[in-house]
Amino acid sequence: MTWDNDMANNLVAAMAPNVPALYELHFAVPMAGATLSALNVSLDEHTLTIILQRLRPKIIFVDSELAHLVSKVIHKENDTHLQENYHDHKPLLVSIHDVSPACRTHCDLEVREYEQTLAMGESDFQAMSPADECDPISVNFTSGSTGMPKAVVYSHRAVYLNSLGLILRYDMGKSPVFLWTVDMFRCNGWCFTWAMAALGGVNVCIRNVSAKIIFDSIQLHKVTHLCGTPTILNMIAESPLVDRKPLPSVVDVIIAGAFPTTPVLERVQELGFNIVIGYGMTEALGPAIIRSWRSSQHHHHEEEDDDDHHNLKCREGLQNITLEAVDVKDPTTMRSVPSDGETIGEVMLRGNTLMVGYLGNPEATQEAFSGGWFRTVDVGVRHADGCIEMKDRARDVIVLGKEVISTLDIEAVLLSHPKVAVVARNDVVAGQVPYAFVKLKEGWSSDPKEIVGFCAERLQRVAMVPKTVCFGELPMNSTGKVQKSVLRERADACP
Repeated sequence: MTWDNDMANNLVAAMAPNVPALYELHFAVPMAGATLSALNVSLDEHTLTIILQRLRPKIIFVDSELAHLVSKVIHKENDTHLQENYHDHKPLLVSIHDVSPACRTHCDLEVREYEQTLAMGESDFQAMSPADECDPISVNFTSGSTGMPKAVVYSHRAVYLNSLGLILRYDMGKSPVFLWTVDMFRCNGWCFTWAMAALGGVNVCIRNVSAKIIFDSIQLHKVTHLCGTPTILNMIAESPLVDRKPLPSVVDVIIAGAFPTTPVLERVQELGFNIVIGYGMTEALGPAIIRSWRSSQHHHHEEEDDDDHHNLKCREGLQNITLEAVDVKDPTTMRSVPSDGETIGEVMLRGNTLMVGYLGNPEATQEAFSGGWFRTVDVGVRHADGCIEMKDRARDVIVLGKEVISTLDIEAVLLSHPKVAVVARNDVVAGQVPYAFVKLKEGWSSDPKEIVGFCAERLQRVAMVPKTVCFGELPMNSTGKVQKSVLRERADACP
Protein backbone atom coordinates (compact mmCIF):
# COMPACT_ATOMS: atom_id res chain seq x y z
CA MET A 1 0.00 0.00 0.00
CA THR A 2 1.97 2.96 -1.30
CA TRP A 3 -0.39 5.48 0.29
CA ASP A 4 0.97 4.44 3.69
CA ASN A 5 4.46 5.61 2.71
CA ASP A 6 3.32 8.63 0.72
CA MET A 7 1.64 10.13 3.78
CA ALA A 8 4.74 9.94 5.95
CA ASN A 9 5.99 13.44 5.08
CA ASN A 10 2.83 15.43 4.43
CA LEU A 11 0.43 14.84 7.29
CA VAL A 12 -1.20 17.78 9.08
CA ALA A 13 -3.10 17.34 12.33
CA ALA A 14 -5.78 19.65 13.71
CA MET A 15 -7.32 19.66 17.16
CA ALA A 16 -10.11 22.18 17.57
CA PRO A 17 -13.87 22.38 18.15
CA ASN A 18 -16.20 23.31 15.29
CA VAL A 19 -14.67 26.70 14.53
CA PRO A 20 -14.33 28.28 11.06
CA ALA A 21 -10.59 27.58 10.96
CA LEU A 22 -11.14 23.84 11.19
CA TYR A 23 -13.63 24.02 8.32
CA GLU A 24 -11.12 25.99 6.24
CA LEU A 25 -8.42 23.39 6.90
CA HIS A 26 -10.57 20.74 5.23
CA PHE A 27 -9.82 22.58 1.99
CA ALA A 28 -6.48 24.28 2.64
CA VAL A 29 -4.61 21.13 3.64
CA PRO A 30 -5.59 19.01 0.59
CA MET A 31 -5.02 22.02 -1.68
CA ALA A 32 -1.46 22.16 -0.34
CA GLY A 33 -0.94 18.51 -1.28
CA ALA A 34 -1.12 17.26 2.30
CA THR A 35 -3.37 14.93 4.29
CA LEU A 36 -5.53 16.20 7.16
CA SER A 37 -6.23 14.42 10.42
CA ALA A 38 -8.83 16.17 12.59
CA LEU A 39 -8.50 14.90 16.17
CA ASN A 40 -11.08 14.44 18.90
CA VAL A 41 -10.93 17.44 21.24
CA SER A 42 -11.82 15.19 24.20
CA LEU A 43 -8.84 12.86 23.87
CA ASP A 44 -7.00 12.17 27.09
CA GLU A 45 -3.25 12.65 27.31
CA HIS A 46 -2.43 8.93 26.96
CA THR A 47 -4.55 8.37 23.84
CA LEU A 48 -3.38 11.62 22.23
CA THR A 49 0.23 10.54 22.81
CA ILE A 50 -0.33 7.26 20.98
CA ILE A 51 -2.17 8.93 18.11
CA LEU A 52 0.55 11.53 17.56
CA GLN A 53 3.13 8.74 17.61
CA ARG A 54 1.31 7.09 14.76
CA LEU A 55 0.69 10.24 12.74
CA ARG A 56 3.97 12.13 13.25
CA PRO A 57 2.42 15.30 11.76
CA LYS A 58 4.62 18.06 10.39
CA ILE A 59 2.17 20.75 11.49
CA ILE A 60 -0.41 20.70 14.25
CA PHE A 61 -3.20 23.28 14.17
CA VAL A 62 -4.61 23.51 17.67
CA ASP A 63 -7.21 25.61 19.41
CA SER A 64 -5.62 27.84 22.03
CA GLU A 65 -7.57 26.07 24.78
CA LEU A 66 -5.85 22.79 23.86
CA ALA A 67 -2.40 24.08 22.95
CA HIS A 68 -0.91 23.34 26.36
CA LEU A 69 -2.09 19.71 26.24
CA VAL A 70 -0.63 19.17 22.77
CA SER A 71 2.72 20.71 23.67
CA LYS A 72 2.82 18.66 26.87
CA VAL A 73 2.24 15.44 24.95
CA ILE A 74 4.97 16.19 22.42
CA HIS A 75 7.46 16.98 25.18
CA LYS A 76 6.65 14.17 27.57
CA GLU A 77 9.97 13.46 29.21
CA ASN A 78 9.15 9.87 30.02
CA ASP A 79 8.03 8.94 26.51
CA THR A 80 11.31 8.11 24.80
CA HIS A 81 9.62 6.68 21.70
CA LEU A 82 7.82 9.93 21.00
CA GLN A 83 11.02 11.87 21.56
CA GLU A 84 12.74 9.62 18.99
CA ASN A 85 9.95 10.33 16.52
CA TYR A 86 10.58 14.06 16.79
CA HIS A 87 14.34 13.93 17.35
CA ASP A 88 15.16 15.43 13.96
CA HIS A 89 12.05 17.50 13.49
CA LYS A 90 9.53 18.82 15.95
CA PRO A 91 6.17 19.82 14.50
CA LEU A 92 5.20 23.40 13.94
CA LEU A 93 2.37 24.35 16.29
CA VAL A 94 -0.17 26.78 14.85
CA SER A 95 -2.57 28.17 17.42
CA ILE A 96 -6.11 28.97 16.40
CA HIS A 97 -6.91 32.21 18.27
CA ASP A 98 -4.42 33.63 20.74
CA VAL A 99 -1.74 31.36 22.17
CA SER A 100 -2.12 30.89 25.91
CA PRO A 101 0.64 32.37 28.09
CA ALA A 102 1.26 28.94 29.62
CA CYS A 103 2.03 27.50 26.20
CA ARG A 104 4.38 30.34 25.31
CA THR A 105 6.20 29.90 28.60
CA HIS A 106 6.55 26.13 28.83
CA CYS A 107 6.98 24.78 25.30
CA ASP A 108 10.00 25.14 23.06
CA LEU A 109 8.04 24.38 19.90
CA GLU A 110 7.84 26.93 17.16
CA VAL A 111 4.40 28.44 17.73
CA ARG A 112 2.54 30.63 15.27
CA GLU A 113 -0.89 32.19 15.26
CA TYR A 114 -3.40 30.97 12.66
CA GLU A 115 -4.31 34.26 10.96
CA GLN A 116 -0.68 35.39 10.91
CA THR A 117 0.29 32.10 9.30
CA LEU A 118 -2.32 32.60 6.58
CA ALA A 119 -0.98 36.09 5.93
CA MET A 120 2.44 34.58 5.18
CA GLY A 121 1.03 32.67 2.20
CA GLU A 122 1.85 33.46 -1.40
CA SER A 123 -0.87 35.41 -3.19
CA ASP A 124 -0.24 33.54 -6.47
CA PHE A 125 -0.27 30.06 -4.91
CA GLN A 126 -1.74 27.40 -7.19
CA ALA A 127 -3.82 24.71 -5.52
CA MET A 128 -2.40 21.21 -5.92
CA SER A 129 -4.59 18.45 -7.29
CA PRO A 130 -4.06 14.82 -6.27
CA ALA A 131 -1.91 12.77 -8.65
CA ASP A 132 -4.48 10.00 -8.31
CA GLU A 133 -8.11 10.28 -7.18
CA CYS A 134 -7.45 7.38 -4.80
CA ASP A 135 -4.72 9.32 -2.99
CA PRO A 136 -5.41 10.00 0.72
CA ILE A 137 -7.22 13.18 1.69
CA SER A 138 -7.70 12.56 5.41
CA VAL A 139 -7.14 10.26 8.37
CA ASN A 140 -9.96 9.79 10.86
CA PHE A 141 -9.91 7.82 14.08
CA THR A 142 -12.57 5.40 15.26
CA SER A 143 -14.23 6.01 18.61
CA GLY A 144 -12.22 3.31 20.35
CA SER A 145 -15.26 1.73 22.01
CA THR A 146 -13.73 -1.73 21.54
CA GLY A 147 -10.07 -0.79 22.10
CA MET A 148 -7.55 1.81 20.94
CA PRO A 149 -8.83 4.02 18.10
CA LYS A 150 -7.94 2.83 14.58
CA ALA A 151 -6.52 5.26 12.02
CA VAL A 152 -8.87 5.19 9.01
CA VAL A 153 -7.68 6.60 5.69
CA TYR A 154 -10.09 8.30 3.25
CA SER A 155 -9.39 8.92 -0.45
CA HIS A 156 -10.27 11.96 -2.57
CA ARG A 157 -12.53 9.74 -4.67
CA ALA A 158 -14.44 8.34 -1.69
CA VAL A 159 -15.19 11.69 -0.05
CA TYR A 160 -16.14 13.25 -3.41
CA LEU A 161 -18.69 10.53 -4.14
CA ASN A 162 -19.95 10.45 -0.56
CA SER A 163 -20.44 14.22 -0.54
CA LEU A 164 -22.55 14.01 -3.69
CA GLY A 165 -24.50 11.18 -2.11
CA LEU A 166 -25.31 13.35 0.92
CA ILE A 167 -26.70 16.10 -1.28
CA LEU A 168 -29.03 13.67 -3.04
CA ARG A 169 -29.98 11.48 -0.10
CA TYR A 170 -30.83 14.33 2.27
CA ASP A 171 -32.46 16.51 -0.39
CA MET A 172 -30.34 19.47 0.63
CA GLY A 173 -31.68 21.88 -1.96
CA LYS A 174 -29.95 24.93 -3.43
CA SER A 175 -29.27 27.04 -0.36
CA PRO A 176 -28.87 24.86 2.74
CA VAL A 177 -27.87 26.31 6.09
CA PHE A 178 -25.97 23.75 8.14
CA LEU A 179 -25.60 24.01 11.92
CA TRP A 180 -22.41 22.26 13.04
CA THR A 181 -23.70 20.08 15.86
CA VAL A 182 -21.78 17.07 14.55
CA ASP A 183 -18.06 17.21 15.30
CA MET A 184 -15.84 17.81 12.29
CA PHE A 185 -13.45 15.24 13.72
CA ARG A 186 -16.15 12.58 13.20
CA CYS A 187 -15.61 11.34 9.65
CA ASN A 188 -14.77 14.91 8.60
CA GLY A 189 -18.20 15.96 9.80
CA TRP A 190 -19.71 12.98 7.94
CA CYS A 191 -18.31 14.68 4.78
CA PHE A 192 -20.77 17.58 5.16
CA THR A 193 -17.69 19.83 5.14
CA TRP A 194 -17.27 19.23 1.43
CA ALA A 195 -20.96 18.73 0.60
CA MET A 196 -21.84 22.19 1.91
CA ALA A 197 -19.08 23.80 -0.15
CA ALA A 198 -20.32 22.01 -3.28
CA LEU A 199 -23.74 23.59 -2.75
CA GLY A 200 -22.43 27.00 -1.77
CA GLY A 201 -24.34 26.66 1.49
CA VAL A 202 -23.99 28.51 4.78
CA ASN A 203 -22.04 26.95 7.64
CA VAL A 204 -22.98 27.98 11.17
CA CYS A 205 -20.00 27.03 13.35
CA ILE A 206 -20.45 26.67 17.11
CA ARG A 207 -17.94 25.80 19.81
CA ASN A 208 -20.43 24.16 22.17
CA VAL A 209 -23.78 22.47 21.68
CA SER A 210 -26.82 23.07 23.86
CA ALA A 211 -30.57 23.20 23.30
CA LYS A 212 -30.53 26.99 23.65
CA ILE A 213 -27.76 27.38 21.08
CA ILE A 214 -29.59 25.06 18.67
CA PHE A 215 -32.90 26.93 18.87
CA ASP A 216 -31.24 30.38 18.83
CA SER A 217 -29.14 29.44 15.78
CA ILE A 218 -32.12 28.02 13.90
CA GLN A 219 -34.14 31.18 14.44
CA LEU A 220 -31.28 33.58 13.72
CA HIS A 221 -29.74 31.85 10.69
CA LYS A 222 -32.76 29.95 9.29
CA VAL A 223 -30.96 26.62 9.71
CA THR A 224 -32.17 23.81 7.43
CA HIS A 225 -29.99 20.88 8.52
CA LEU A 226 -28.13 19.62 11.58
CA CYS A 227 -26.87 16.20 12.58
CA GLY A 228 -25.00 14.22 15.21
CA THR A 229 -25.45 11.50 17.81
CA PRO A 230 -28.81 10.65 19.45
CA THR A 231 -27.72 12.93 22.31
CA ILE A 232 -28.82 15.82 20.10
CA LEU A 233 -32.39 14.50 20.11
CA ASN A 234 -32.37 14.06 23.88
CA MET A 235 -31.08 17.60 24.24
CA ILE A 236 -33.89 19.00 22.08
CA ALA A 237 -36.61 16.82 23.61
CA GLU A 238 -35.66 17.67 27.20
CA SER A 239 -34.99 21.37 26.60
CA PRO A 240 -36.73 23.78 29.00
CA LEU A 241 -39.55 25.84 27.51
CA VAL A 242 -37.60 29.06 28.03
CA ASP A 243 -34.92 27.84 25.57
CA ARG A 244 -37.34 26.78 22.84
CA LYS A 245 -38.21 29.03 19.93
CA PRO A 246 -40.59 28.37 17.05
CA LEU A 247 -38.81 27.06 13.96
CA PRO A 248 -38.95 29.28 10.85
CA SER A 249 -39.40 26.10 8.78
CA VAL A 250 -38.96 22.35 9.11
CA VAL A 251 -35.40 21.42 10.06
CA ASP A 252 -33.90 18.10 9.00
CA VAL A 253 -32.04 16.49 11.90
CA ILE A 254 -29.93 13.48 10.95
CA ILE A 255 -28.71 11.22 13.73
CA ALA A 256 -26.64 8.04 13.80
CA GLY A 257 -26.14 5.70 16.72
CA ALA A 258 -28.28 3.72 19.11
CA PHE A 259 -31.95 3.93 18.14
CA PRO A 260 -33.64 6.56 20.36
CA THR A 261 -36.79 5.82 22.32
CA THR A 262 -40.13 6.55 20.65
CA PRO A 263 -41.17 9.26 23.18
CA VAL A 264 -37.99 11.21 22.45
CA LEU A 265 -38.49 10.91 18.70
CA GLU A 266 -42.11 12.02 18.92
CA ARG A 267 -41.31 15.04 21.11
CA VAL A 268 -38.62 16.22 18.68
CA GLN A 269 -40.94 15.75 15.72
CA GLU A 270 -43.72 17.68 17.44
CA LEU A 271 -41.31 20.61 17.82
CA GLY A 272 -41.01 20.83 14.03
CA PHE A 273 -38.01 18.65 13.17
CA ASN A 274 -37.90 16.03 10.44
CA ILE A 275 -35.91 13.08 11.76
CA VAL A 276 -33.62 10.91 9.64
CA ILE A 277 -31.90 7.98 11.32
CA GLY A 278 -28.69 6.49 9.96
CA TYR A 279 -26.35 3.58 10.56
CA GLY A 280 -22.67 3.70 9.76
CA MET A 281 -19.14 3.83 11.07
CA THR A 282 -15.86 5.66 10.53
CA GLU A 283 -14.78 3.17 7.88
CA ALA A 284 -17.92 4.01 5.84
CA LEU A 285 -17.34 7.79 6.04
CA GLY A 286 -20.32 8.15 8.36
CA PRO A 287 -23.92 6.95 7.93
CA ALA A 288 -24.17 4.39 5.12
CA ILE A 289 -27.79 3.33 5.63
CA ILE A 290 -30.58 5.79 6.41
CA ARG A 291 -34.33 6.12 6.64
CA SER A 292 -36.75 8.87 7.63
CA TRP A 293 -38.70 8.39 10.84
CA ARG A 294 -42.40 9.07 11.22
CA SER A 295 -44.44 8.70 14.38
CA SER A 296 -47.39 6.29 14.46
CA GLN A 297 -49.81 9.18 14.10
CA HIS A 298 -48.27 10.02 10.73
CA HIS A 299 -48.04 6.56 9.20
CA HIS A 300 -50.61 5.41 6.68
CA HIS A 301 -50.62 1.67 7.22
CA GLU A 302 -53.61 1.43 9.51
CA GLU A 303 -53.70 -2.33 9.16
CA GLU A 304 -50.40 -2.63 11.03
CA ASP A 305 -50.57 -3.25 14.76
CA ASP A 306 -48.38 -1.28 17.18
CA ASP A 307 -45.68 -3.95 17.36
CA ASP A 308 -45.41 -4.20 13.58
CA HIS A 309 -45.20 -0.44 13.24
CA HIS A 310 -42.56 -0.18 15.99
CA ASN A 311 -40.47 -2.79 14.21
CA LEU A 312 -40.87 -0.91 10.93
CA LYS A 313 -39.67 2.32 12.52
CA CYS A 314 -36.61 0.61 14.01
CA ARG A 315 -35.21 -0.50 10.68
CA GLU A 316 -32.18 1.35 9.40
CA GLY A 317 -33.40 1.52 5.82
CA LEU A 318 -31.49 1.36 2.54
CA GLN A 319 -27.97 2.30 1.57
CA ASN A 320 -26.79 5.64 0.27
CA ILE A 321 -27.06 5.99 -3.48
CA THR A 322 -23.28 6.16 -3.93
CA LEU A 323 -22.65 2.94 -1.97
CA GLU A 324 -22.69 -0.06 -4.28
CA ALA A 325 -24.28 -2.61 -1.97
CA VAL A 326 -25.28 -3.52 1.57
CA ASP A 327 -26.02 -7.10 2.48
CA VAL A 328 -26.51 -9.40 5.44
CA LYS A 329 -24.38 -12.50 4.94
CA ASP A 330 -23.29 -15.64 6.67
CA PRO A 331 -19.73 -14.61 7.60
CA THR A 332 -18.37 -18.10 6.86
CA THR A 333 -20.11 -19.05 3.62
CA MET A 334 -20.55 -15.43 2.42
CA ARG A 335 -24.07 -16.32 1.28
CA SER A 336 -26.86 -13.79 1.75
CA VAL A 337 -29.27 -14.67 4.54
CA PRO A 338 -32.98 -14.98 3.68
CA SER A 339 -34.99 -11.74 3.71
CA ASP A 340 -37.25 -13.05 6.45
CA GLY A 341 -36.55 -10.57 9.24
CA GLU A 342 -35.34 -13.40 11.46
CA THR A 343 -32.16 -15.00 10.12
CA ILE A 344 -29.17 -13.21 11.61
CA GLY A 345 -26.00 -12.55 9.66
CA GLU A 346 -23.16 -10.05 9.48
CA VAL A 347 -23.87 -6.69 7.86
CA MET A 348 -21.41 -6.09 5.01
CA LEU A 349 -20.78 -3.11 2.73
CA ARG A 350 -19.22 -2.74 -0.71
CA GLY A 351 -18.50 0.28 -2.85
CA ASN A 352 -16.30 3.30 -3.50
CA THR A 353 -17.45 5.29 -0.47
CA LEU A 354 -15.47 3.23 2.02
CA MET A 355 -12.06 3.76 3.57
CA VAL A 356 -8.84 2.99 1.71
CA GLY A 357 -7.61 1.10 4.76
CA TYR A 358 -6.10 1.39 8.22
CA LEU A 359 -2.95 3.49 8.46
CA GLY A 360 0.09 1.35 9.25
CA ASN A 361 -1.94 -1.83 9.64
CA PRO A 362 -2.21 -3.78 6.36
CA GLU A 363 -3.18 -6.96 8.21
CA ALA A 364 -6.24 -5.32 9.75
CA THR A 365 -7.14 -3.79 6.37
CA GLN A 366 -6.98 -7.16 4.67
CA GLU A 367 -9.09 -8.75 7.39
CA ALA A 368 -11.70 -5.97 7.20
CA PHE A 369 -12.15 -6.50 3.44
CA SER A 370 -11.81 -10.29 3.35
CA GLY A 371 -14.17 -11.87 0.86
CA GLY A 372 -14.45 -8.68 -1.18
CA TRP A 373 -16.81 -6.96 1.29
CA PHE A 374 -16.20 -4.65 4.22
CA ARG A 375 -16.96 -6.61 7.40
CA THR A 376 -18.77 -4.31 9.84
CA VAL A 377 -18.71 -6.94 12.63
CA ASP A 378 -22.33 -5.92 13.30
CA VAL A 379 -25.10 -8.47 13.03
CA GLY A 380 -28.57 -7.86 11.69
CA VAL A 381 -31.43 -9.17 9.61
CA ARG A 382 -32.91 -8.22 6.26
CA HIS A 383 -36.65 -7.78 5.87
CA ALA A 384 -38.79 -8.60 2.85
CA ASP A 385 -38.90 -4.90 1.86
CA GLY A 386 -35.09 -4.87 1.61
CA CYS A 387 -34.50 -2.84 4.76
CA ILE A 388 -31.77 -3.82 7.20
CA GLU A 389 -32.42 -4.03 10.92
CA MET A 390 -29.36 -3.96 13.16
CA LYS A 391 -29.29 -6.44 16.02
CA ASP A 392 -25.93 -6.12 17.74
CA ARG A 393 -22.18 -6.25 17.59
CA ALA A 394 -21.09 -9.79 16.74
CA ARG A 395 -19.11 -10.06 19.97
CA ASP A 396 -22.08 -8.93 22.07
CA VAL A 397 -24.86 -11.27 20.94
CA ILE A 398 -25.98 -13.87 23.46
CA VAL A 399 -25.84 -17.44 22.27
CA LEU A 400 -28.10 -19.65 24.36
CA GLY A 401 -28.28 -23.11 22.85
CA LYS A 402 -29.52 -22.55 19.32
CA GLU A 403 -30.99 -19.16 20.17
CA VAL A 404 -29.21 -15.94 19.24
CA ILE A 405 -30.36 -13.01 21.38
CA SER A 406 -29.74 -9.38 20.55
CA THR A 407 -28.65 -7.26 23.48
CA LEU A 408 -30.09 -4.21 21.71
CA ASP A 409 -33.57 -5.72 21.96
CA ILE A 410 -33.09 -6.04 25.72
CA GLU A 411 -31.73 -2.52 25.94
CA ALA A 412 -34.76 -1.08 24.14
CA VAL A 413 -37.02 -2.47 26.87
CA LEU A 414 -34.77 -1.25 29.66
CA LEU A 415 -34.72 2.24 28.17
CA SER A 416 -38.52 2.34 28.28
CA HIS A 417 -38.44 2.01 32.09
CA PRO A 418 -39.41 5.40 33.56
CA LYS A 419 -36.54 5.34 36.06
CA VAL A 420 -33.74 4.38 33.68
CA ALA A 421 -31.64 7.19 32.24
CA VAL A 422 -28.81 5.38 30.48
CA VAL A 423 -28.11 1.77 29.63
CA ALA A 424 -24.98 0.22 28.14
CA ARG A 425 -25.38 -0.58 24.46
CA ASN A 426 -24.12 -4.04 25.27
CA ASP A 427 -25.74 -5.95 28.09
CA VAL A 428 -22.54 -7.76 28.92
CA VAL A 429 -22.61 -11.50 28.41
CA ALA A 430 -20.88 -13.76 30.92
CA GLY A 431 -21.57 -17.45 30.65
CA GLN A 432 -24.04 -16.66 27.83
CA VAL A 433 -26.66 -15.00 30.03
CA PRO A 434 -27.58 -11.30 29.80
CA TYR A 435 -26.31 -8.83 32.37
CA ALA A 436 -27.91 -5.38 32.53
CA PHE A 437 -25.83 -2.35 33.50
CA VAL A 438 -28.19 0.47 34.44
CA LYS A 439 -27.84 4.11 35.40
CA LEU A 440 -30.99 5.44 37.06
CA LYS A 441 -32.40 8.90 36.55
CA GLU A 442 -31.28 11.39 39.16
CA GLY A 443 -33.38 11.16 42.33
CA TRP A 444 -34.85 7.74 41.51
CA SER A 445 -34.22 4.42 43.22
CA SER A 446 -34.91 0.85 42.23
CA ASP A 447 -33.69 -2.70 42.82
CA PRO A 448 -32.74 -5.60 40.54
CA LYS A 449 -36.01 -7.43 41.21
CA GLU A 450 -38.07 -4.50 39.89
CA ILE A 451 -35.97 -4.16 36.72
CA VAL A 452 -36.03 -7.91 36.03
CA GLY A 453 -39.81 -8.01 36.53
CA PHE A 454 -40.26 -5.04 34.19
CA CYS A 455 -38.28 -6.83 31.48
CA ALA A 456 -40.05 -10.16 32.02
CA GLU A 457 -43.41 -8.54 31.27
CA ARG A 458 -42.22 -7.01 28.01
CA LEU A 459 -39.59 -9.26 26.43
CA GLN A 460 -40.71 -11.94 24.01
CA ARG A 461 -38.67 -14.80 25.45
CA VAL A 462 -37.65 -15.79 28.95
CA ALA A 463 -34.04 -16.19 27.80
CA MET A 464 -33.88 -12.47 27.02
CA VAL A 465 -34.64 -11.37 30.59
CA PRO A 466 -31.46 -10.14 32.37
CA LYS A 467 -30.39 -12.50 35.13
CA THR A 468 -28.36 -9.83 36.89
CA VAL A 469 -28.78 -6.05 37.17
CA CYS A 470 -25.91 -3.81 38.23
CA PHE A 471 -26.55 -0.14 39.09
CA GLY A 472 -24.05 2.68 38.82
CA GLU A 473 -22.19 4.99 36.45
CA LEU A 474 -21.35 3.67 33.00
CA PRO A 475 -17.74 3.90 31.74
CA MET A 476 -17.63 6.23 28.75
CA ASN A 477 -14.82 6.92 26.30
CA SER A 478 -13.84 10.33 24.96
CA THR A 479 -16.54 10.23 22.27
CA GLY A 480 -19.35 9.45 24.68
CA LYS A 481 -19.66 5.75 23.90
CA VAL A 482 -19.91 3.07 26.56
CA GLN A 483 -16.64 1.16 27.02
CA LYS A 484 -17.78 -2.37 26.40
CA SER A 485 -14.51 -3.99 27.39
CA VAL A 486 -14.75 -2.41 30.84
CA LEU A 487 -18.29 -3.69 31.30
CA ARG A 488 -17.20 -7.20 30.39
CA GLU A 489 -14.68 -7.04 33.19
CA ARG A 490 -17.35 -5.80 35.59
CA ALA A 491 -19.71 -8.66 34.73
CA ASP A 492 -17.70 -11.11 36.81
CA ALA A 493 -17.81 -8.77 39.79
CA CYS A 494 -21.60 -8.36 39.75
CA PRO A 495 -23.33 -10.16 42.64
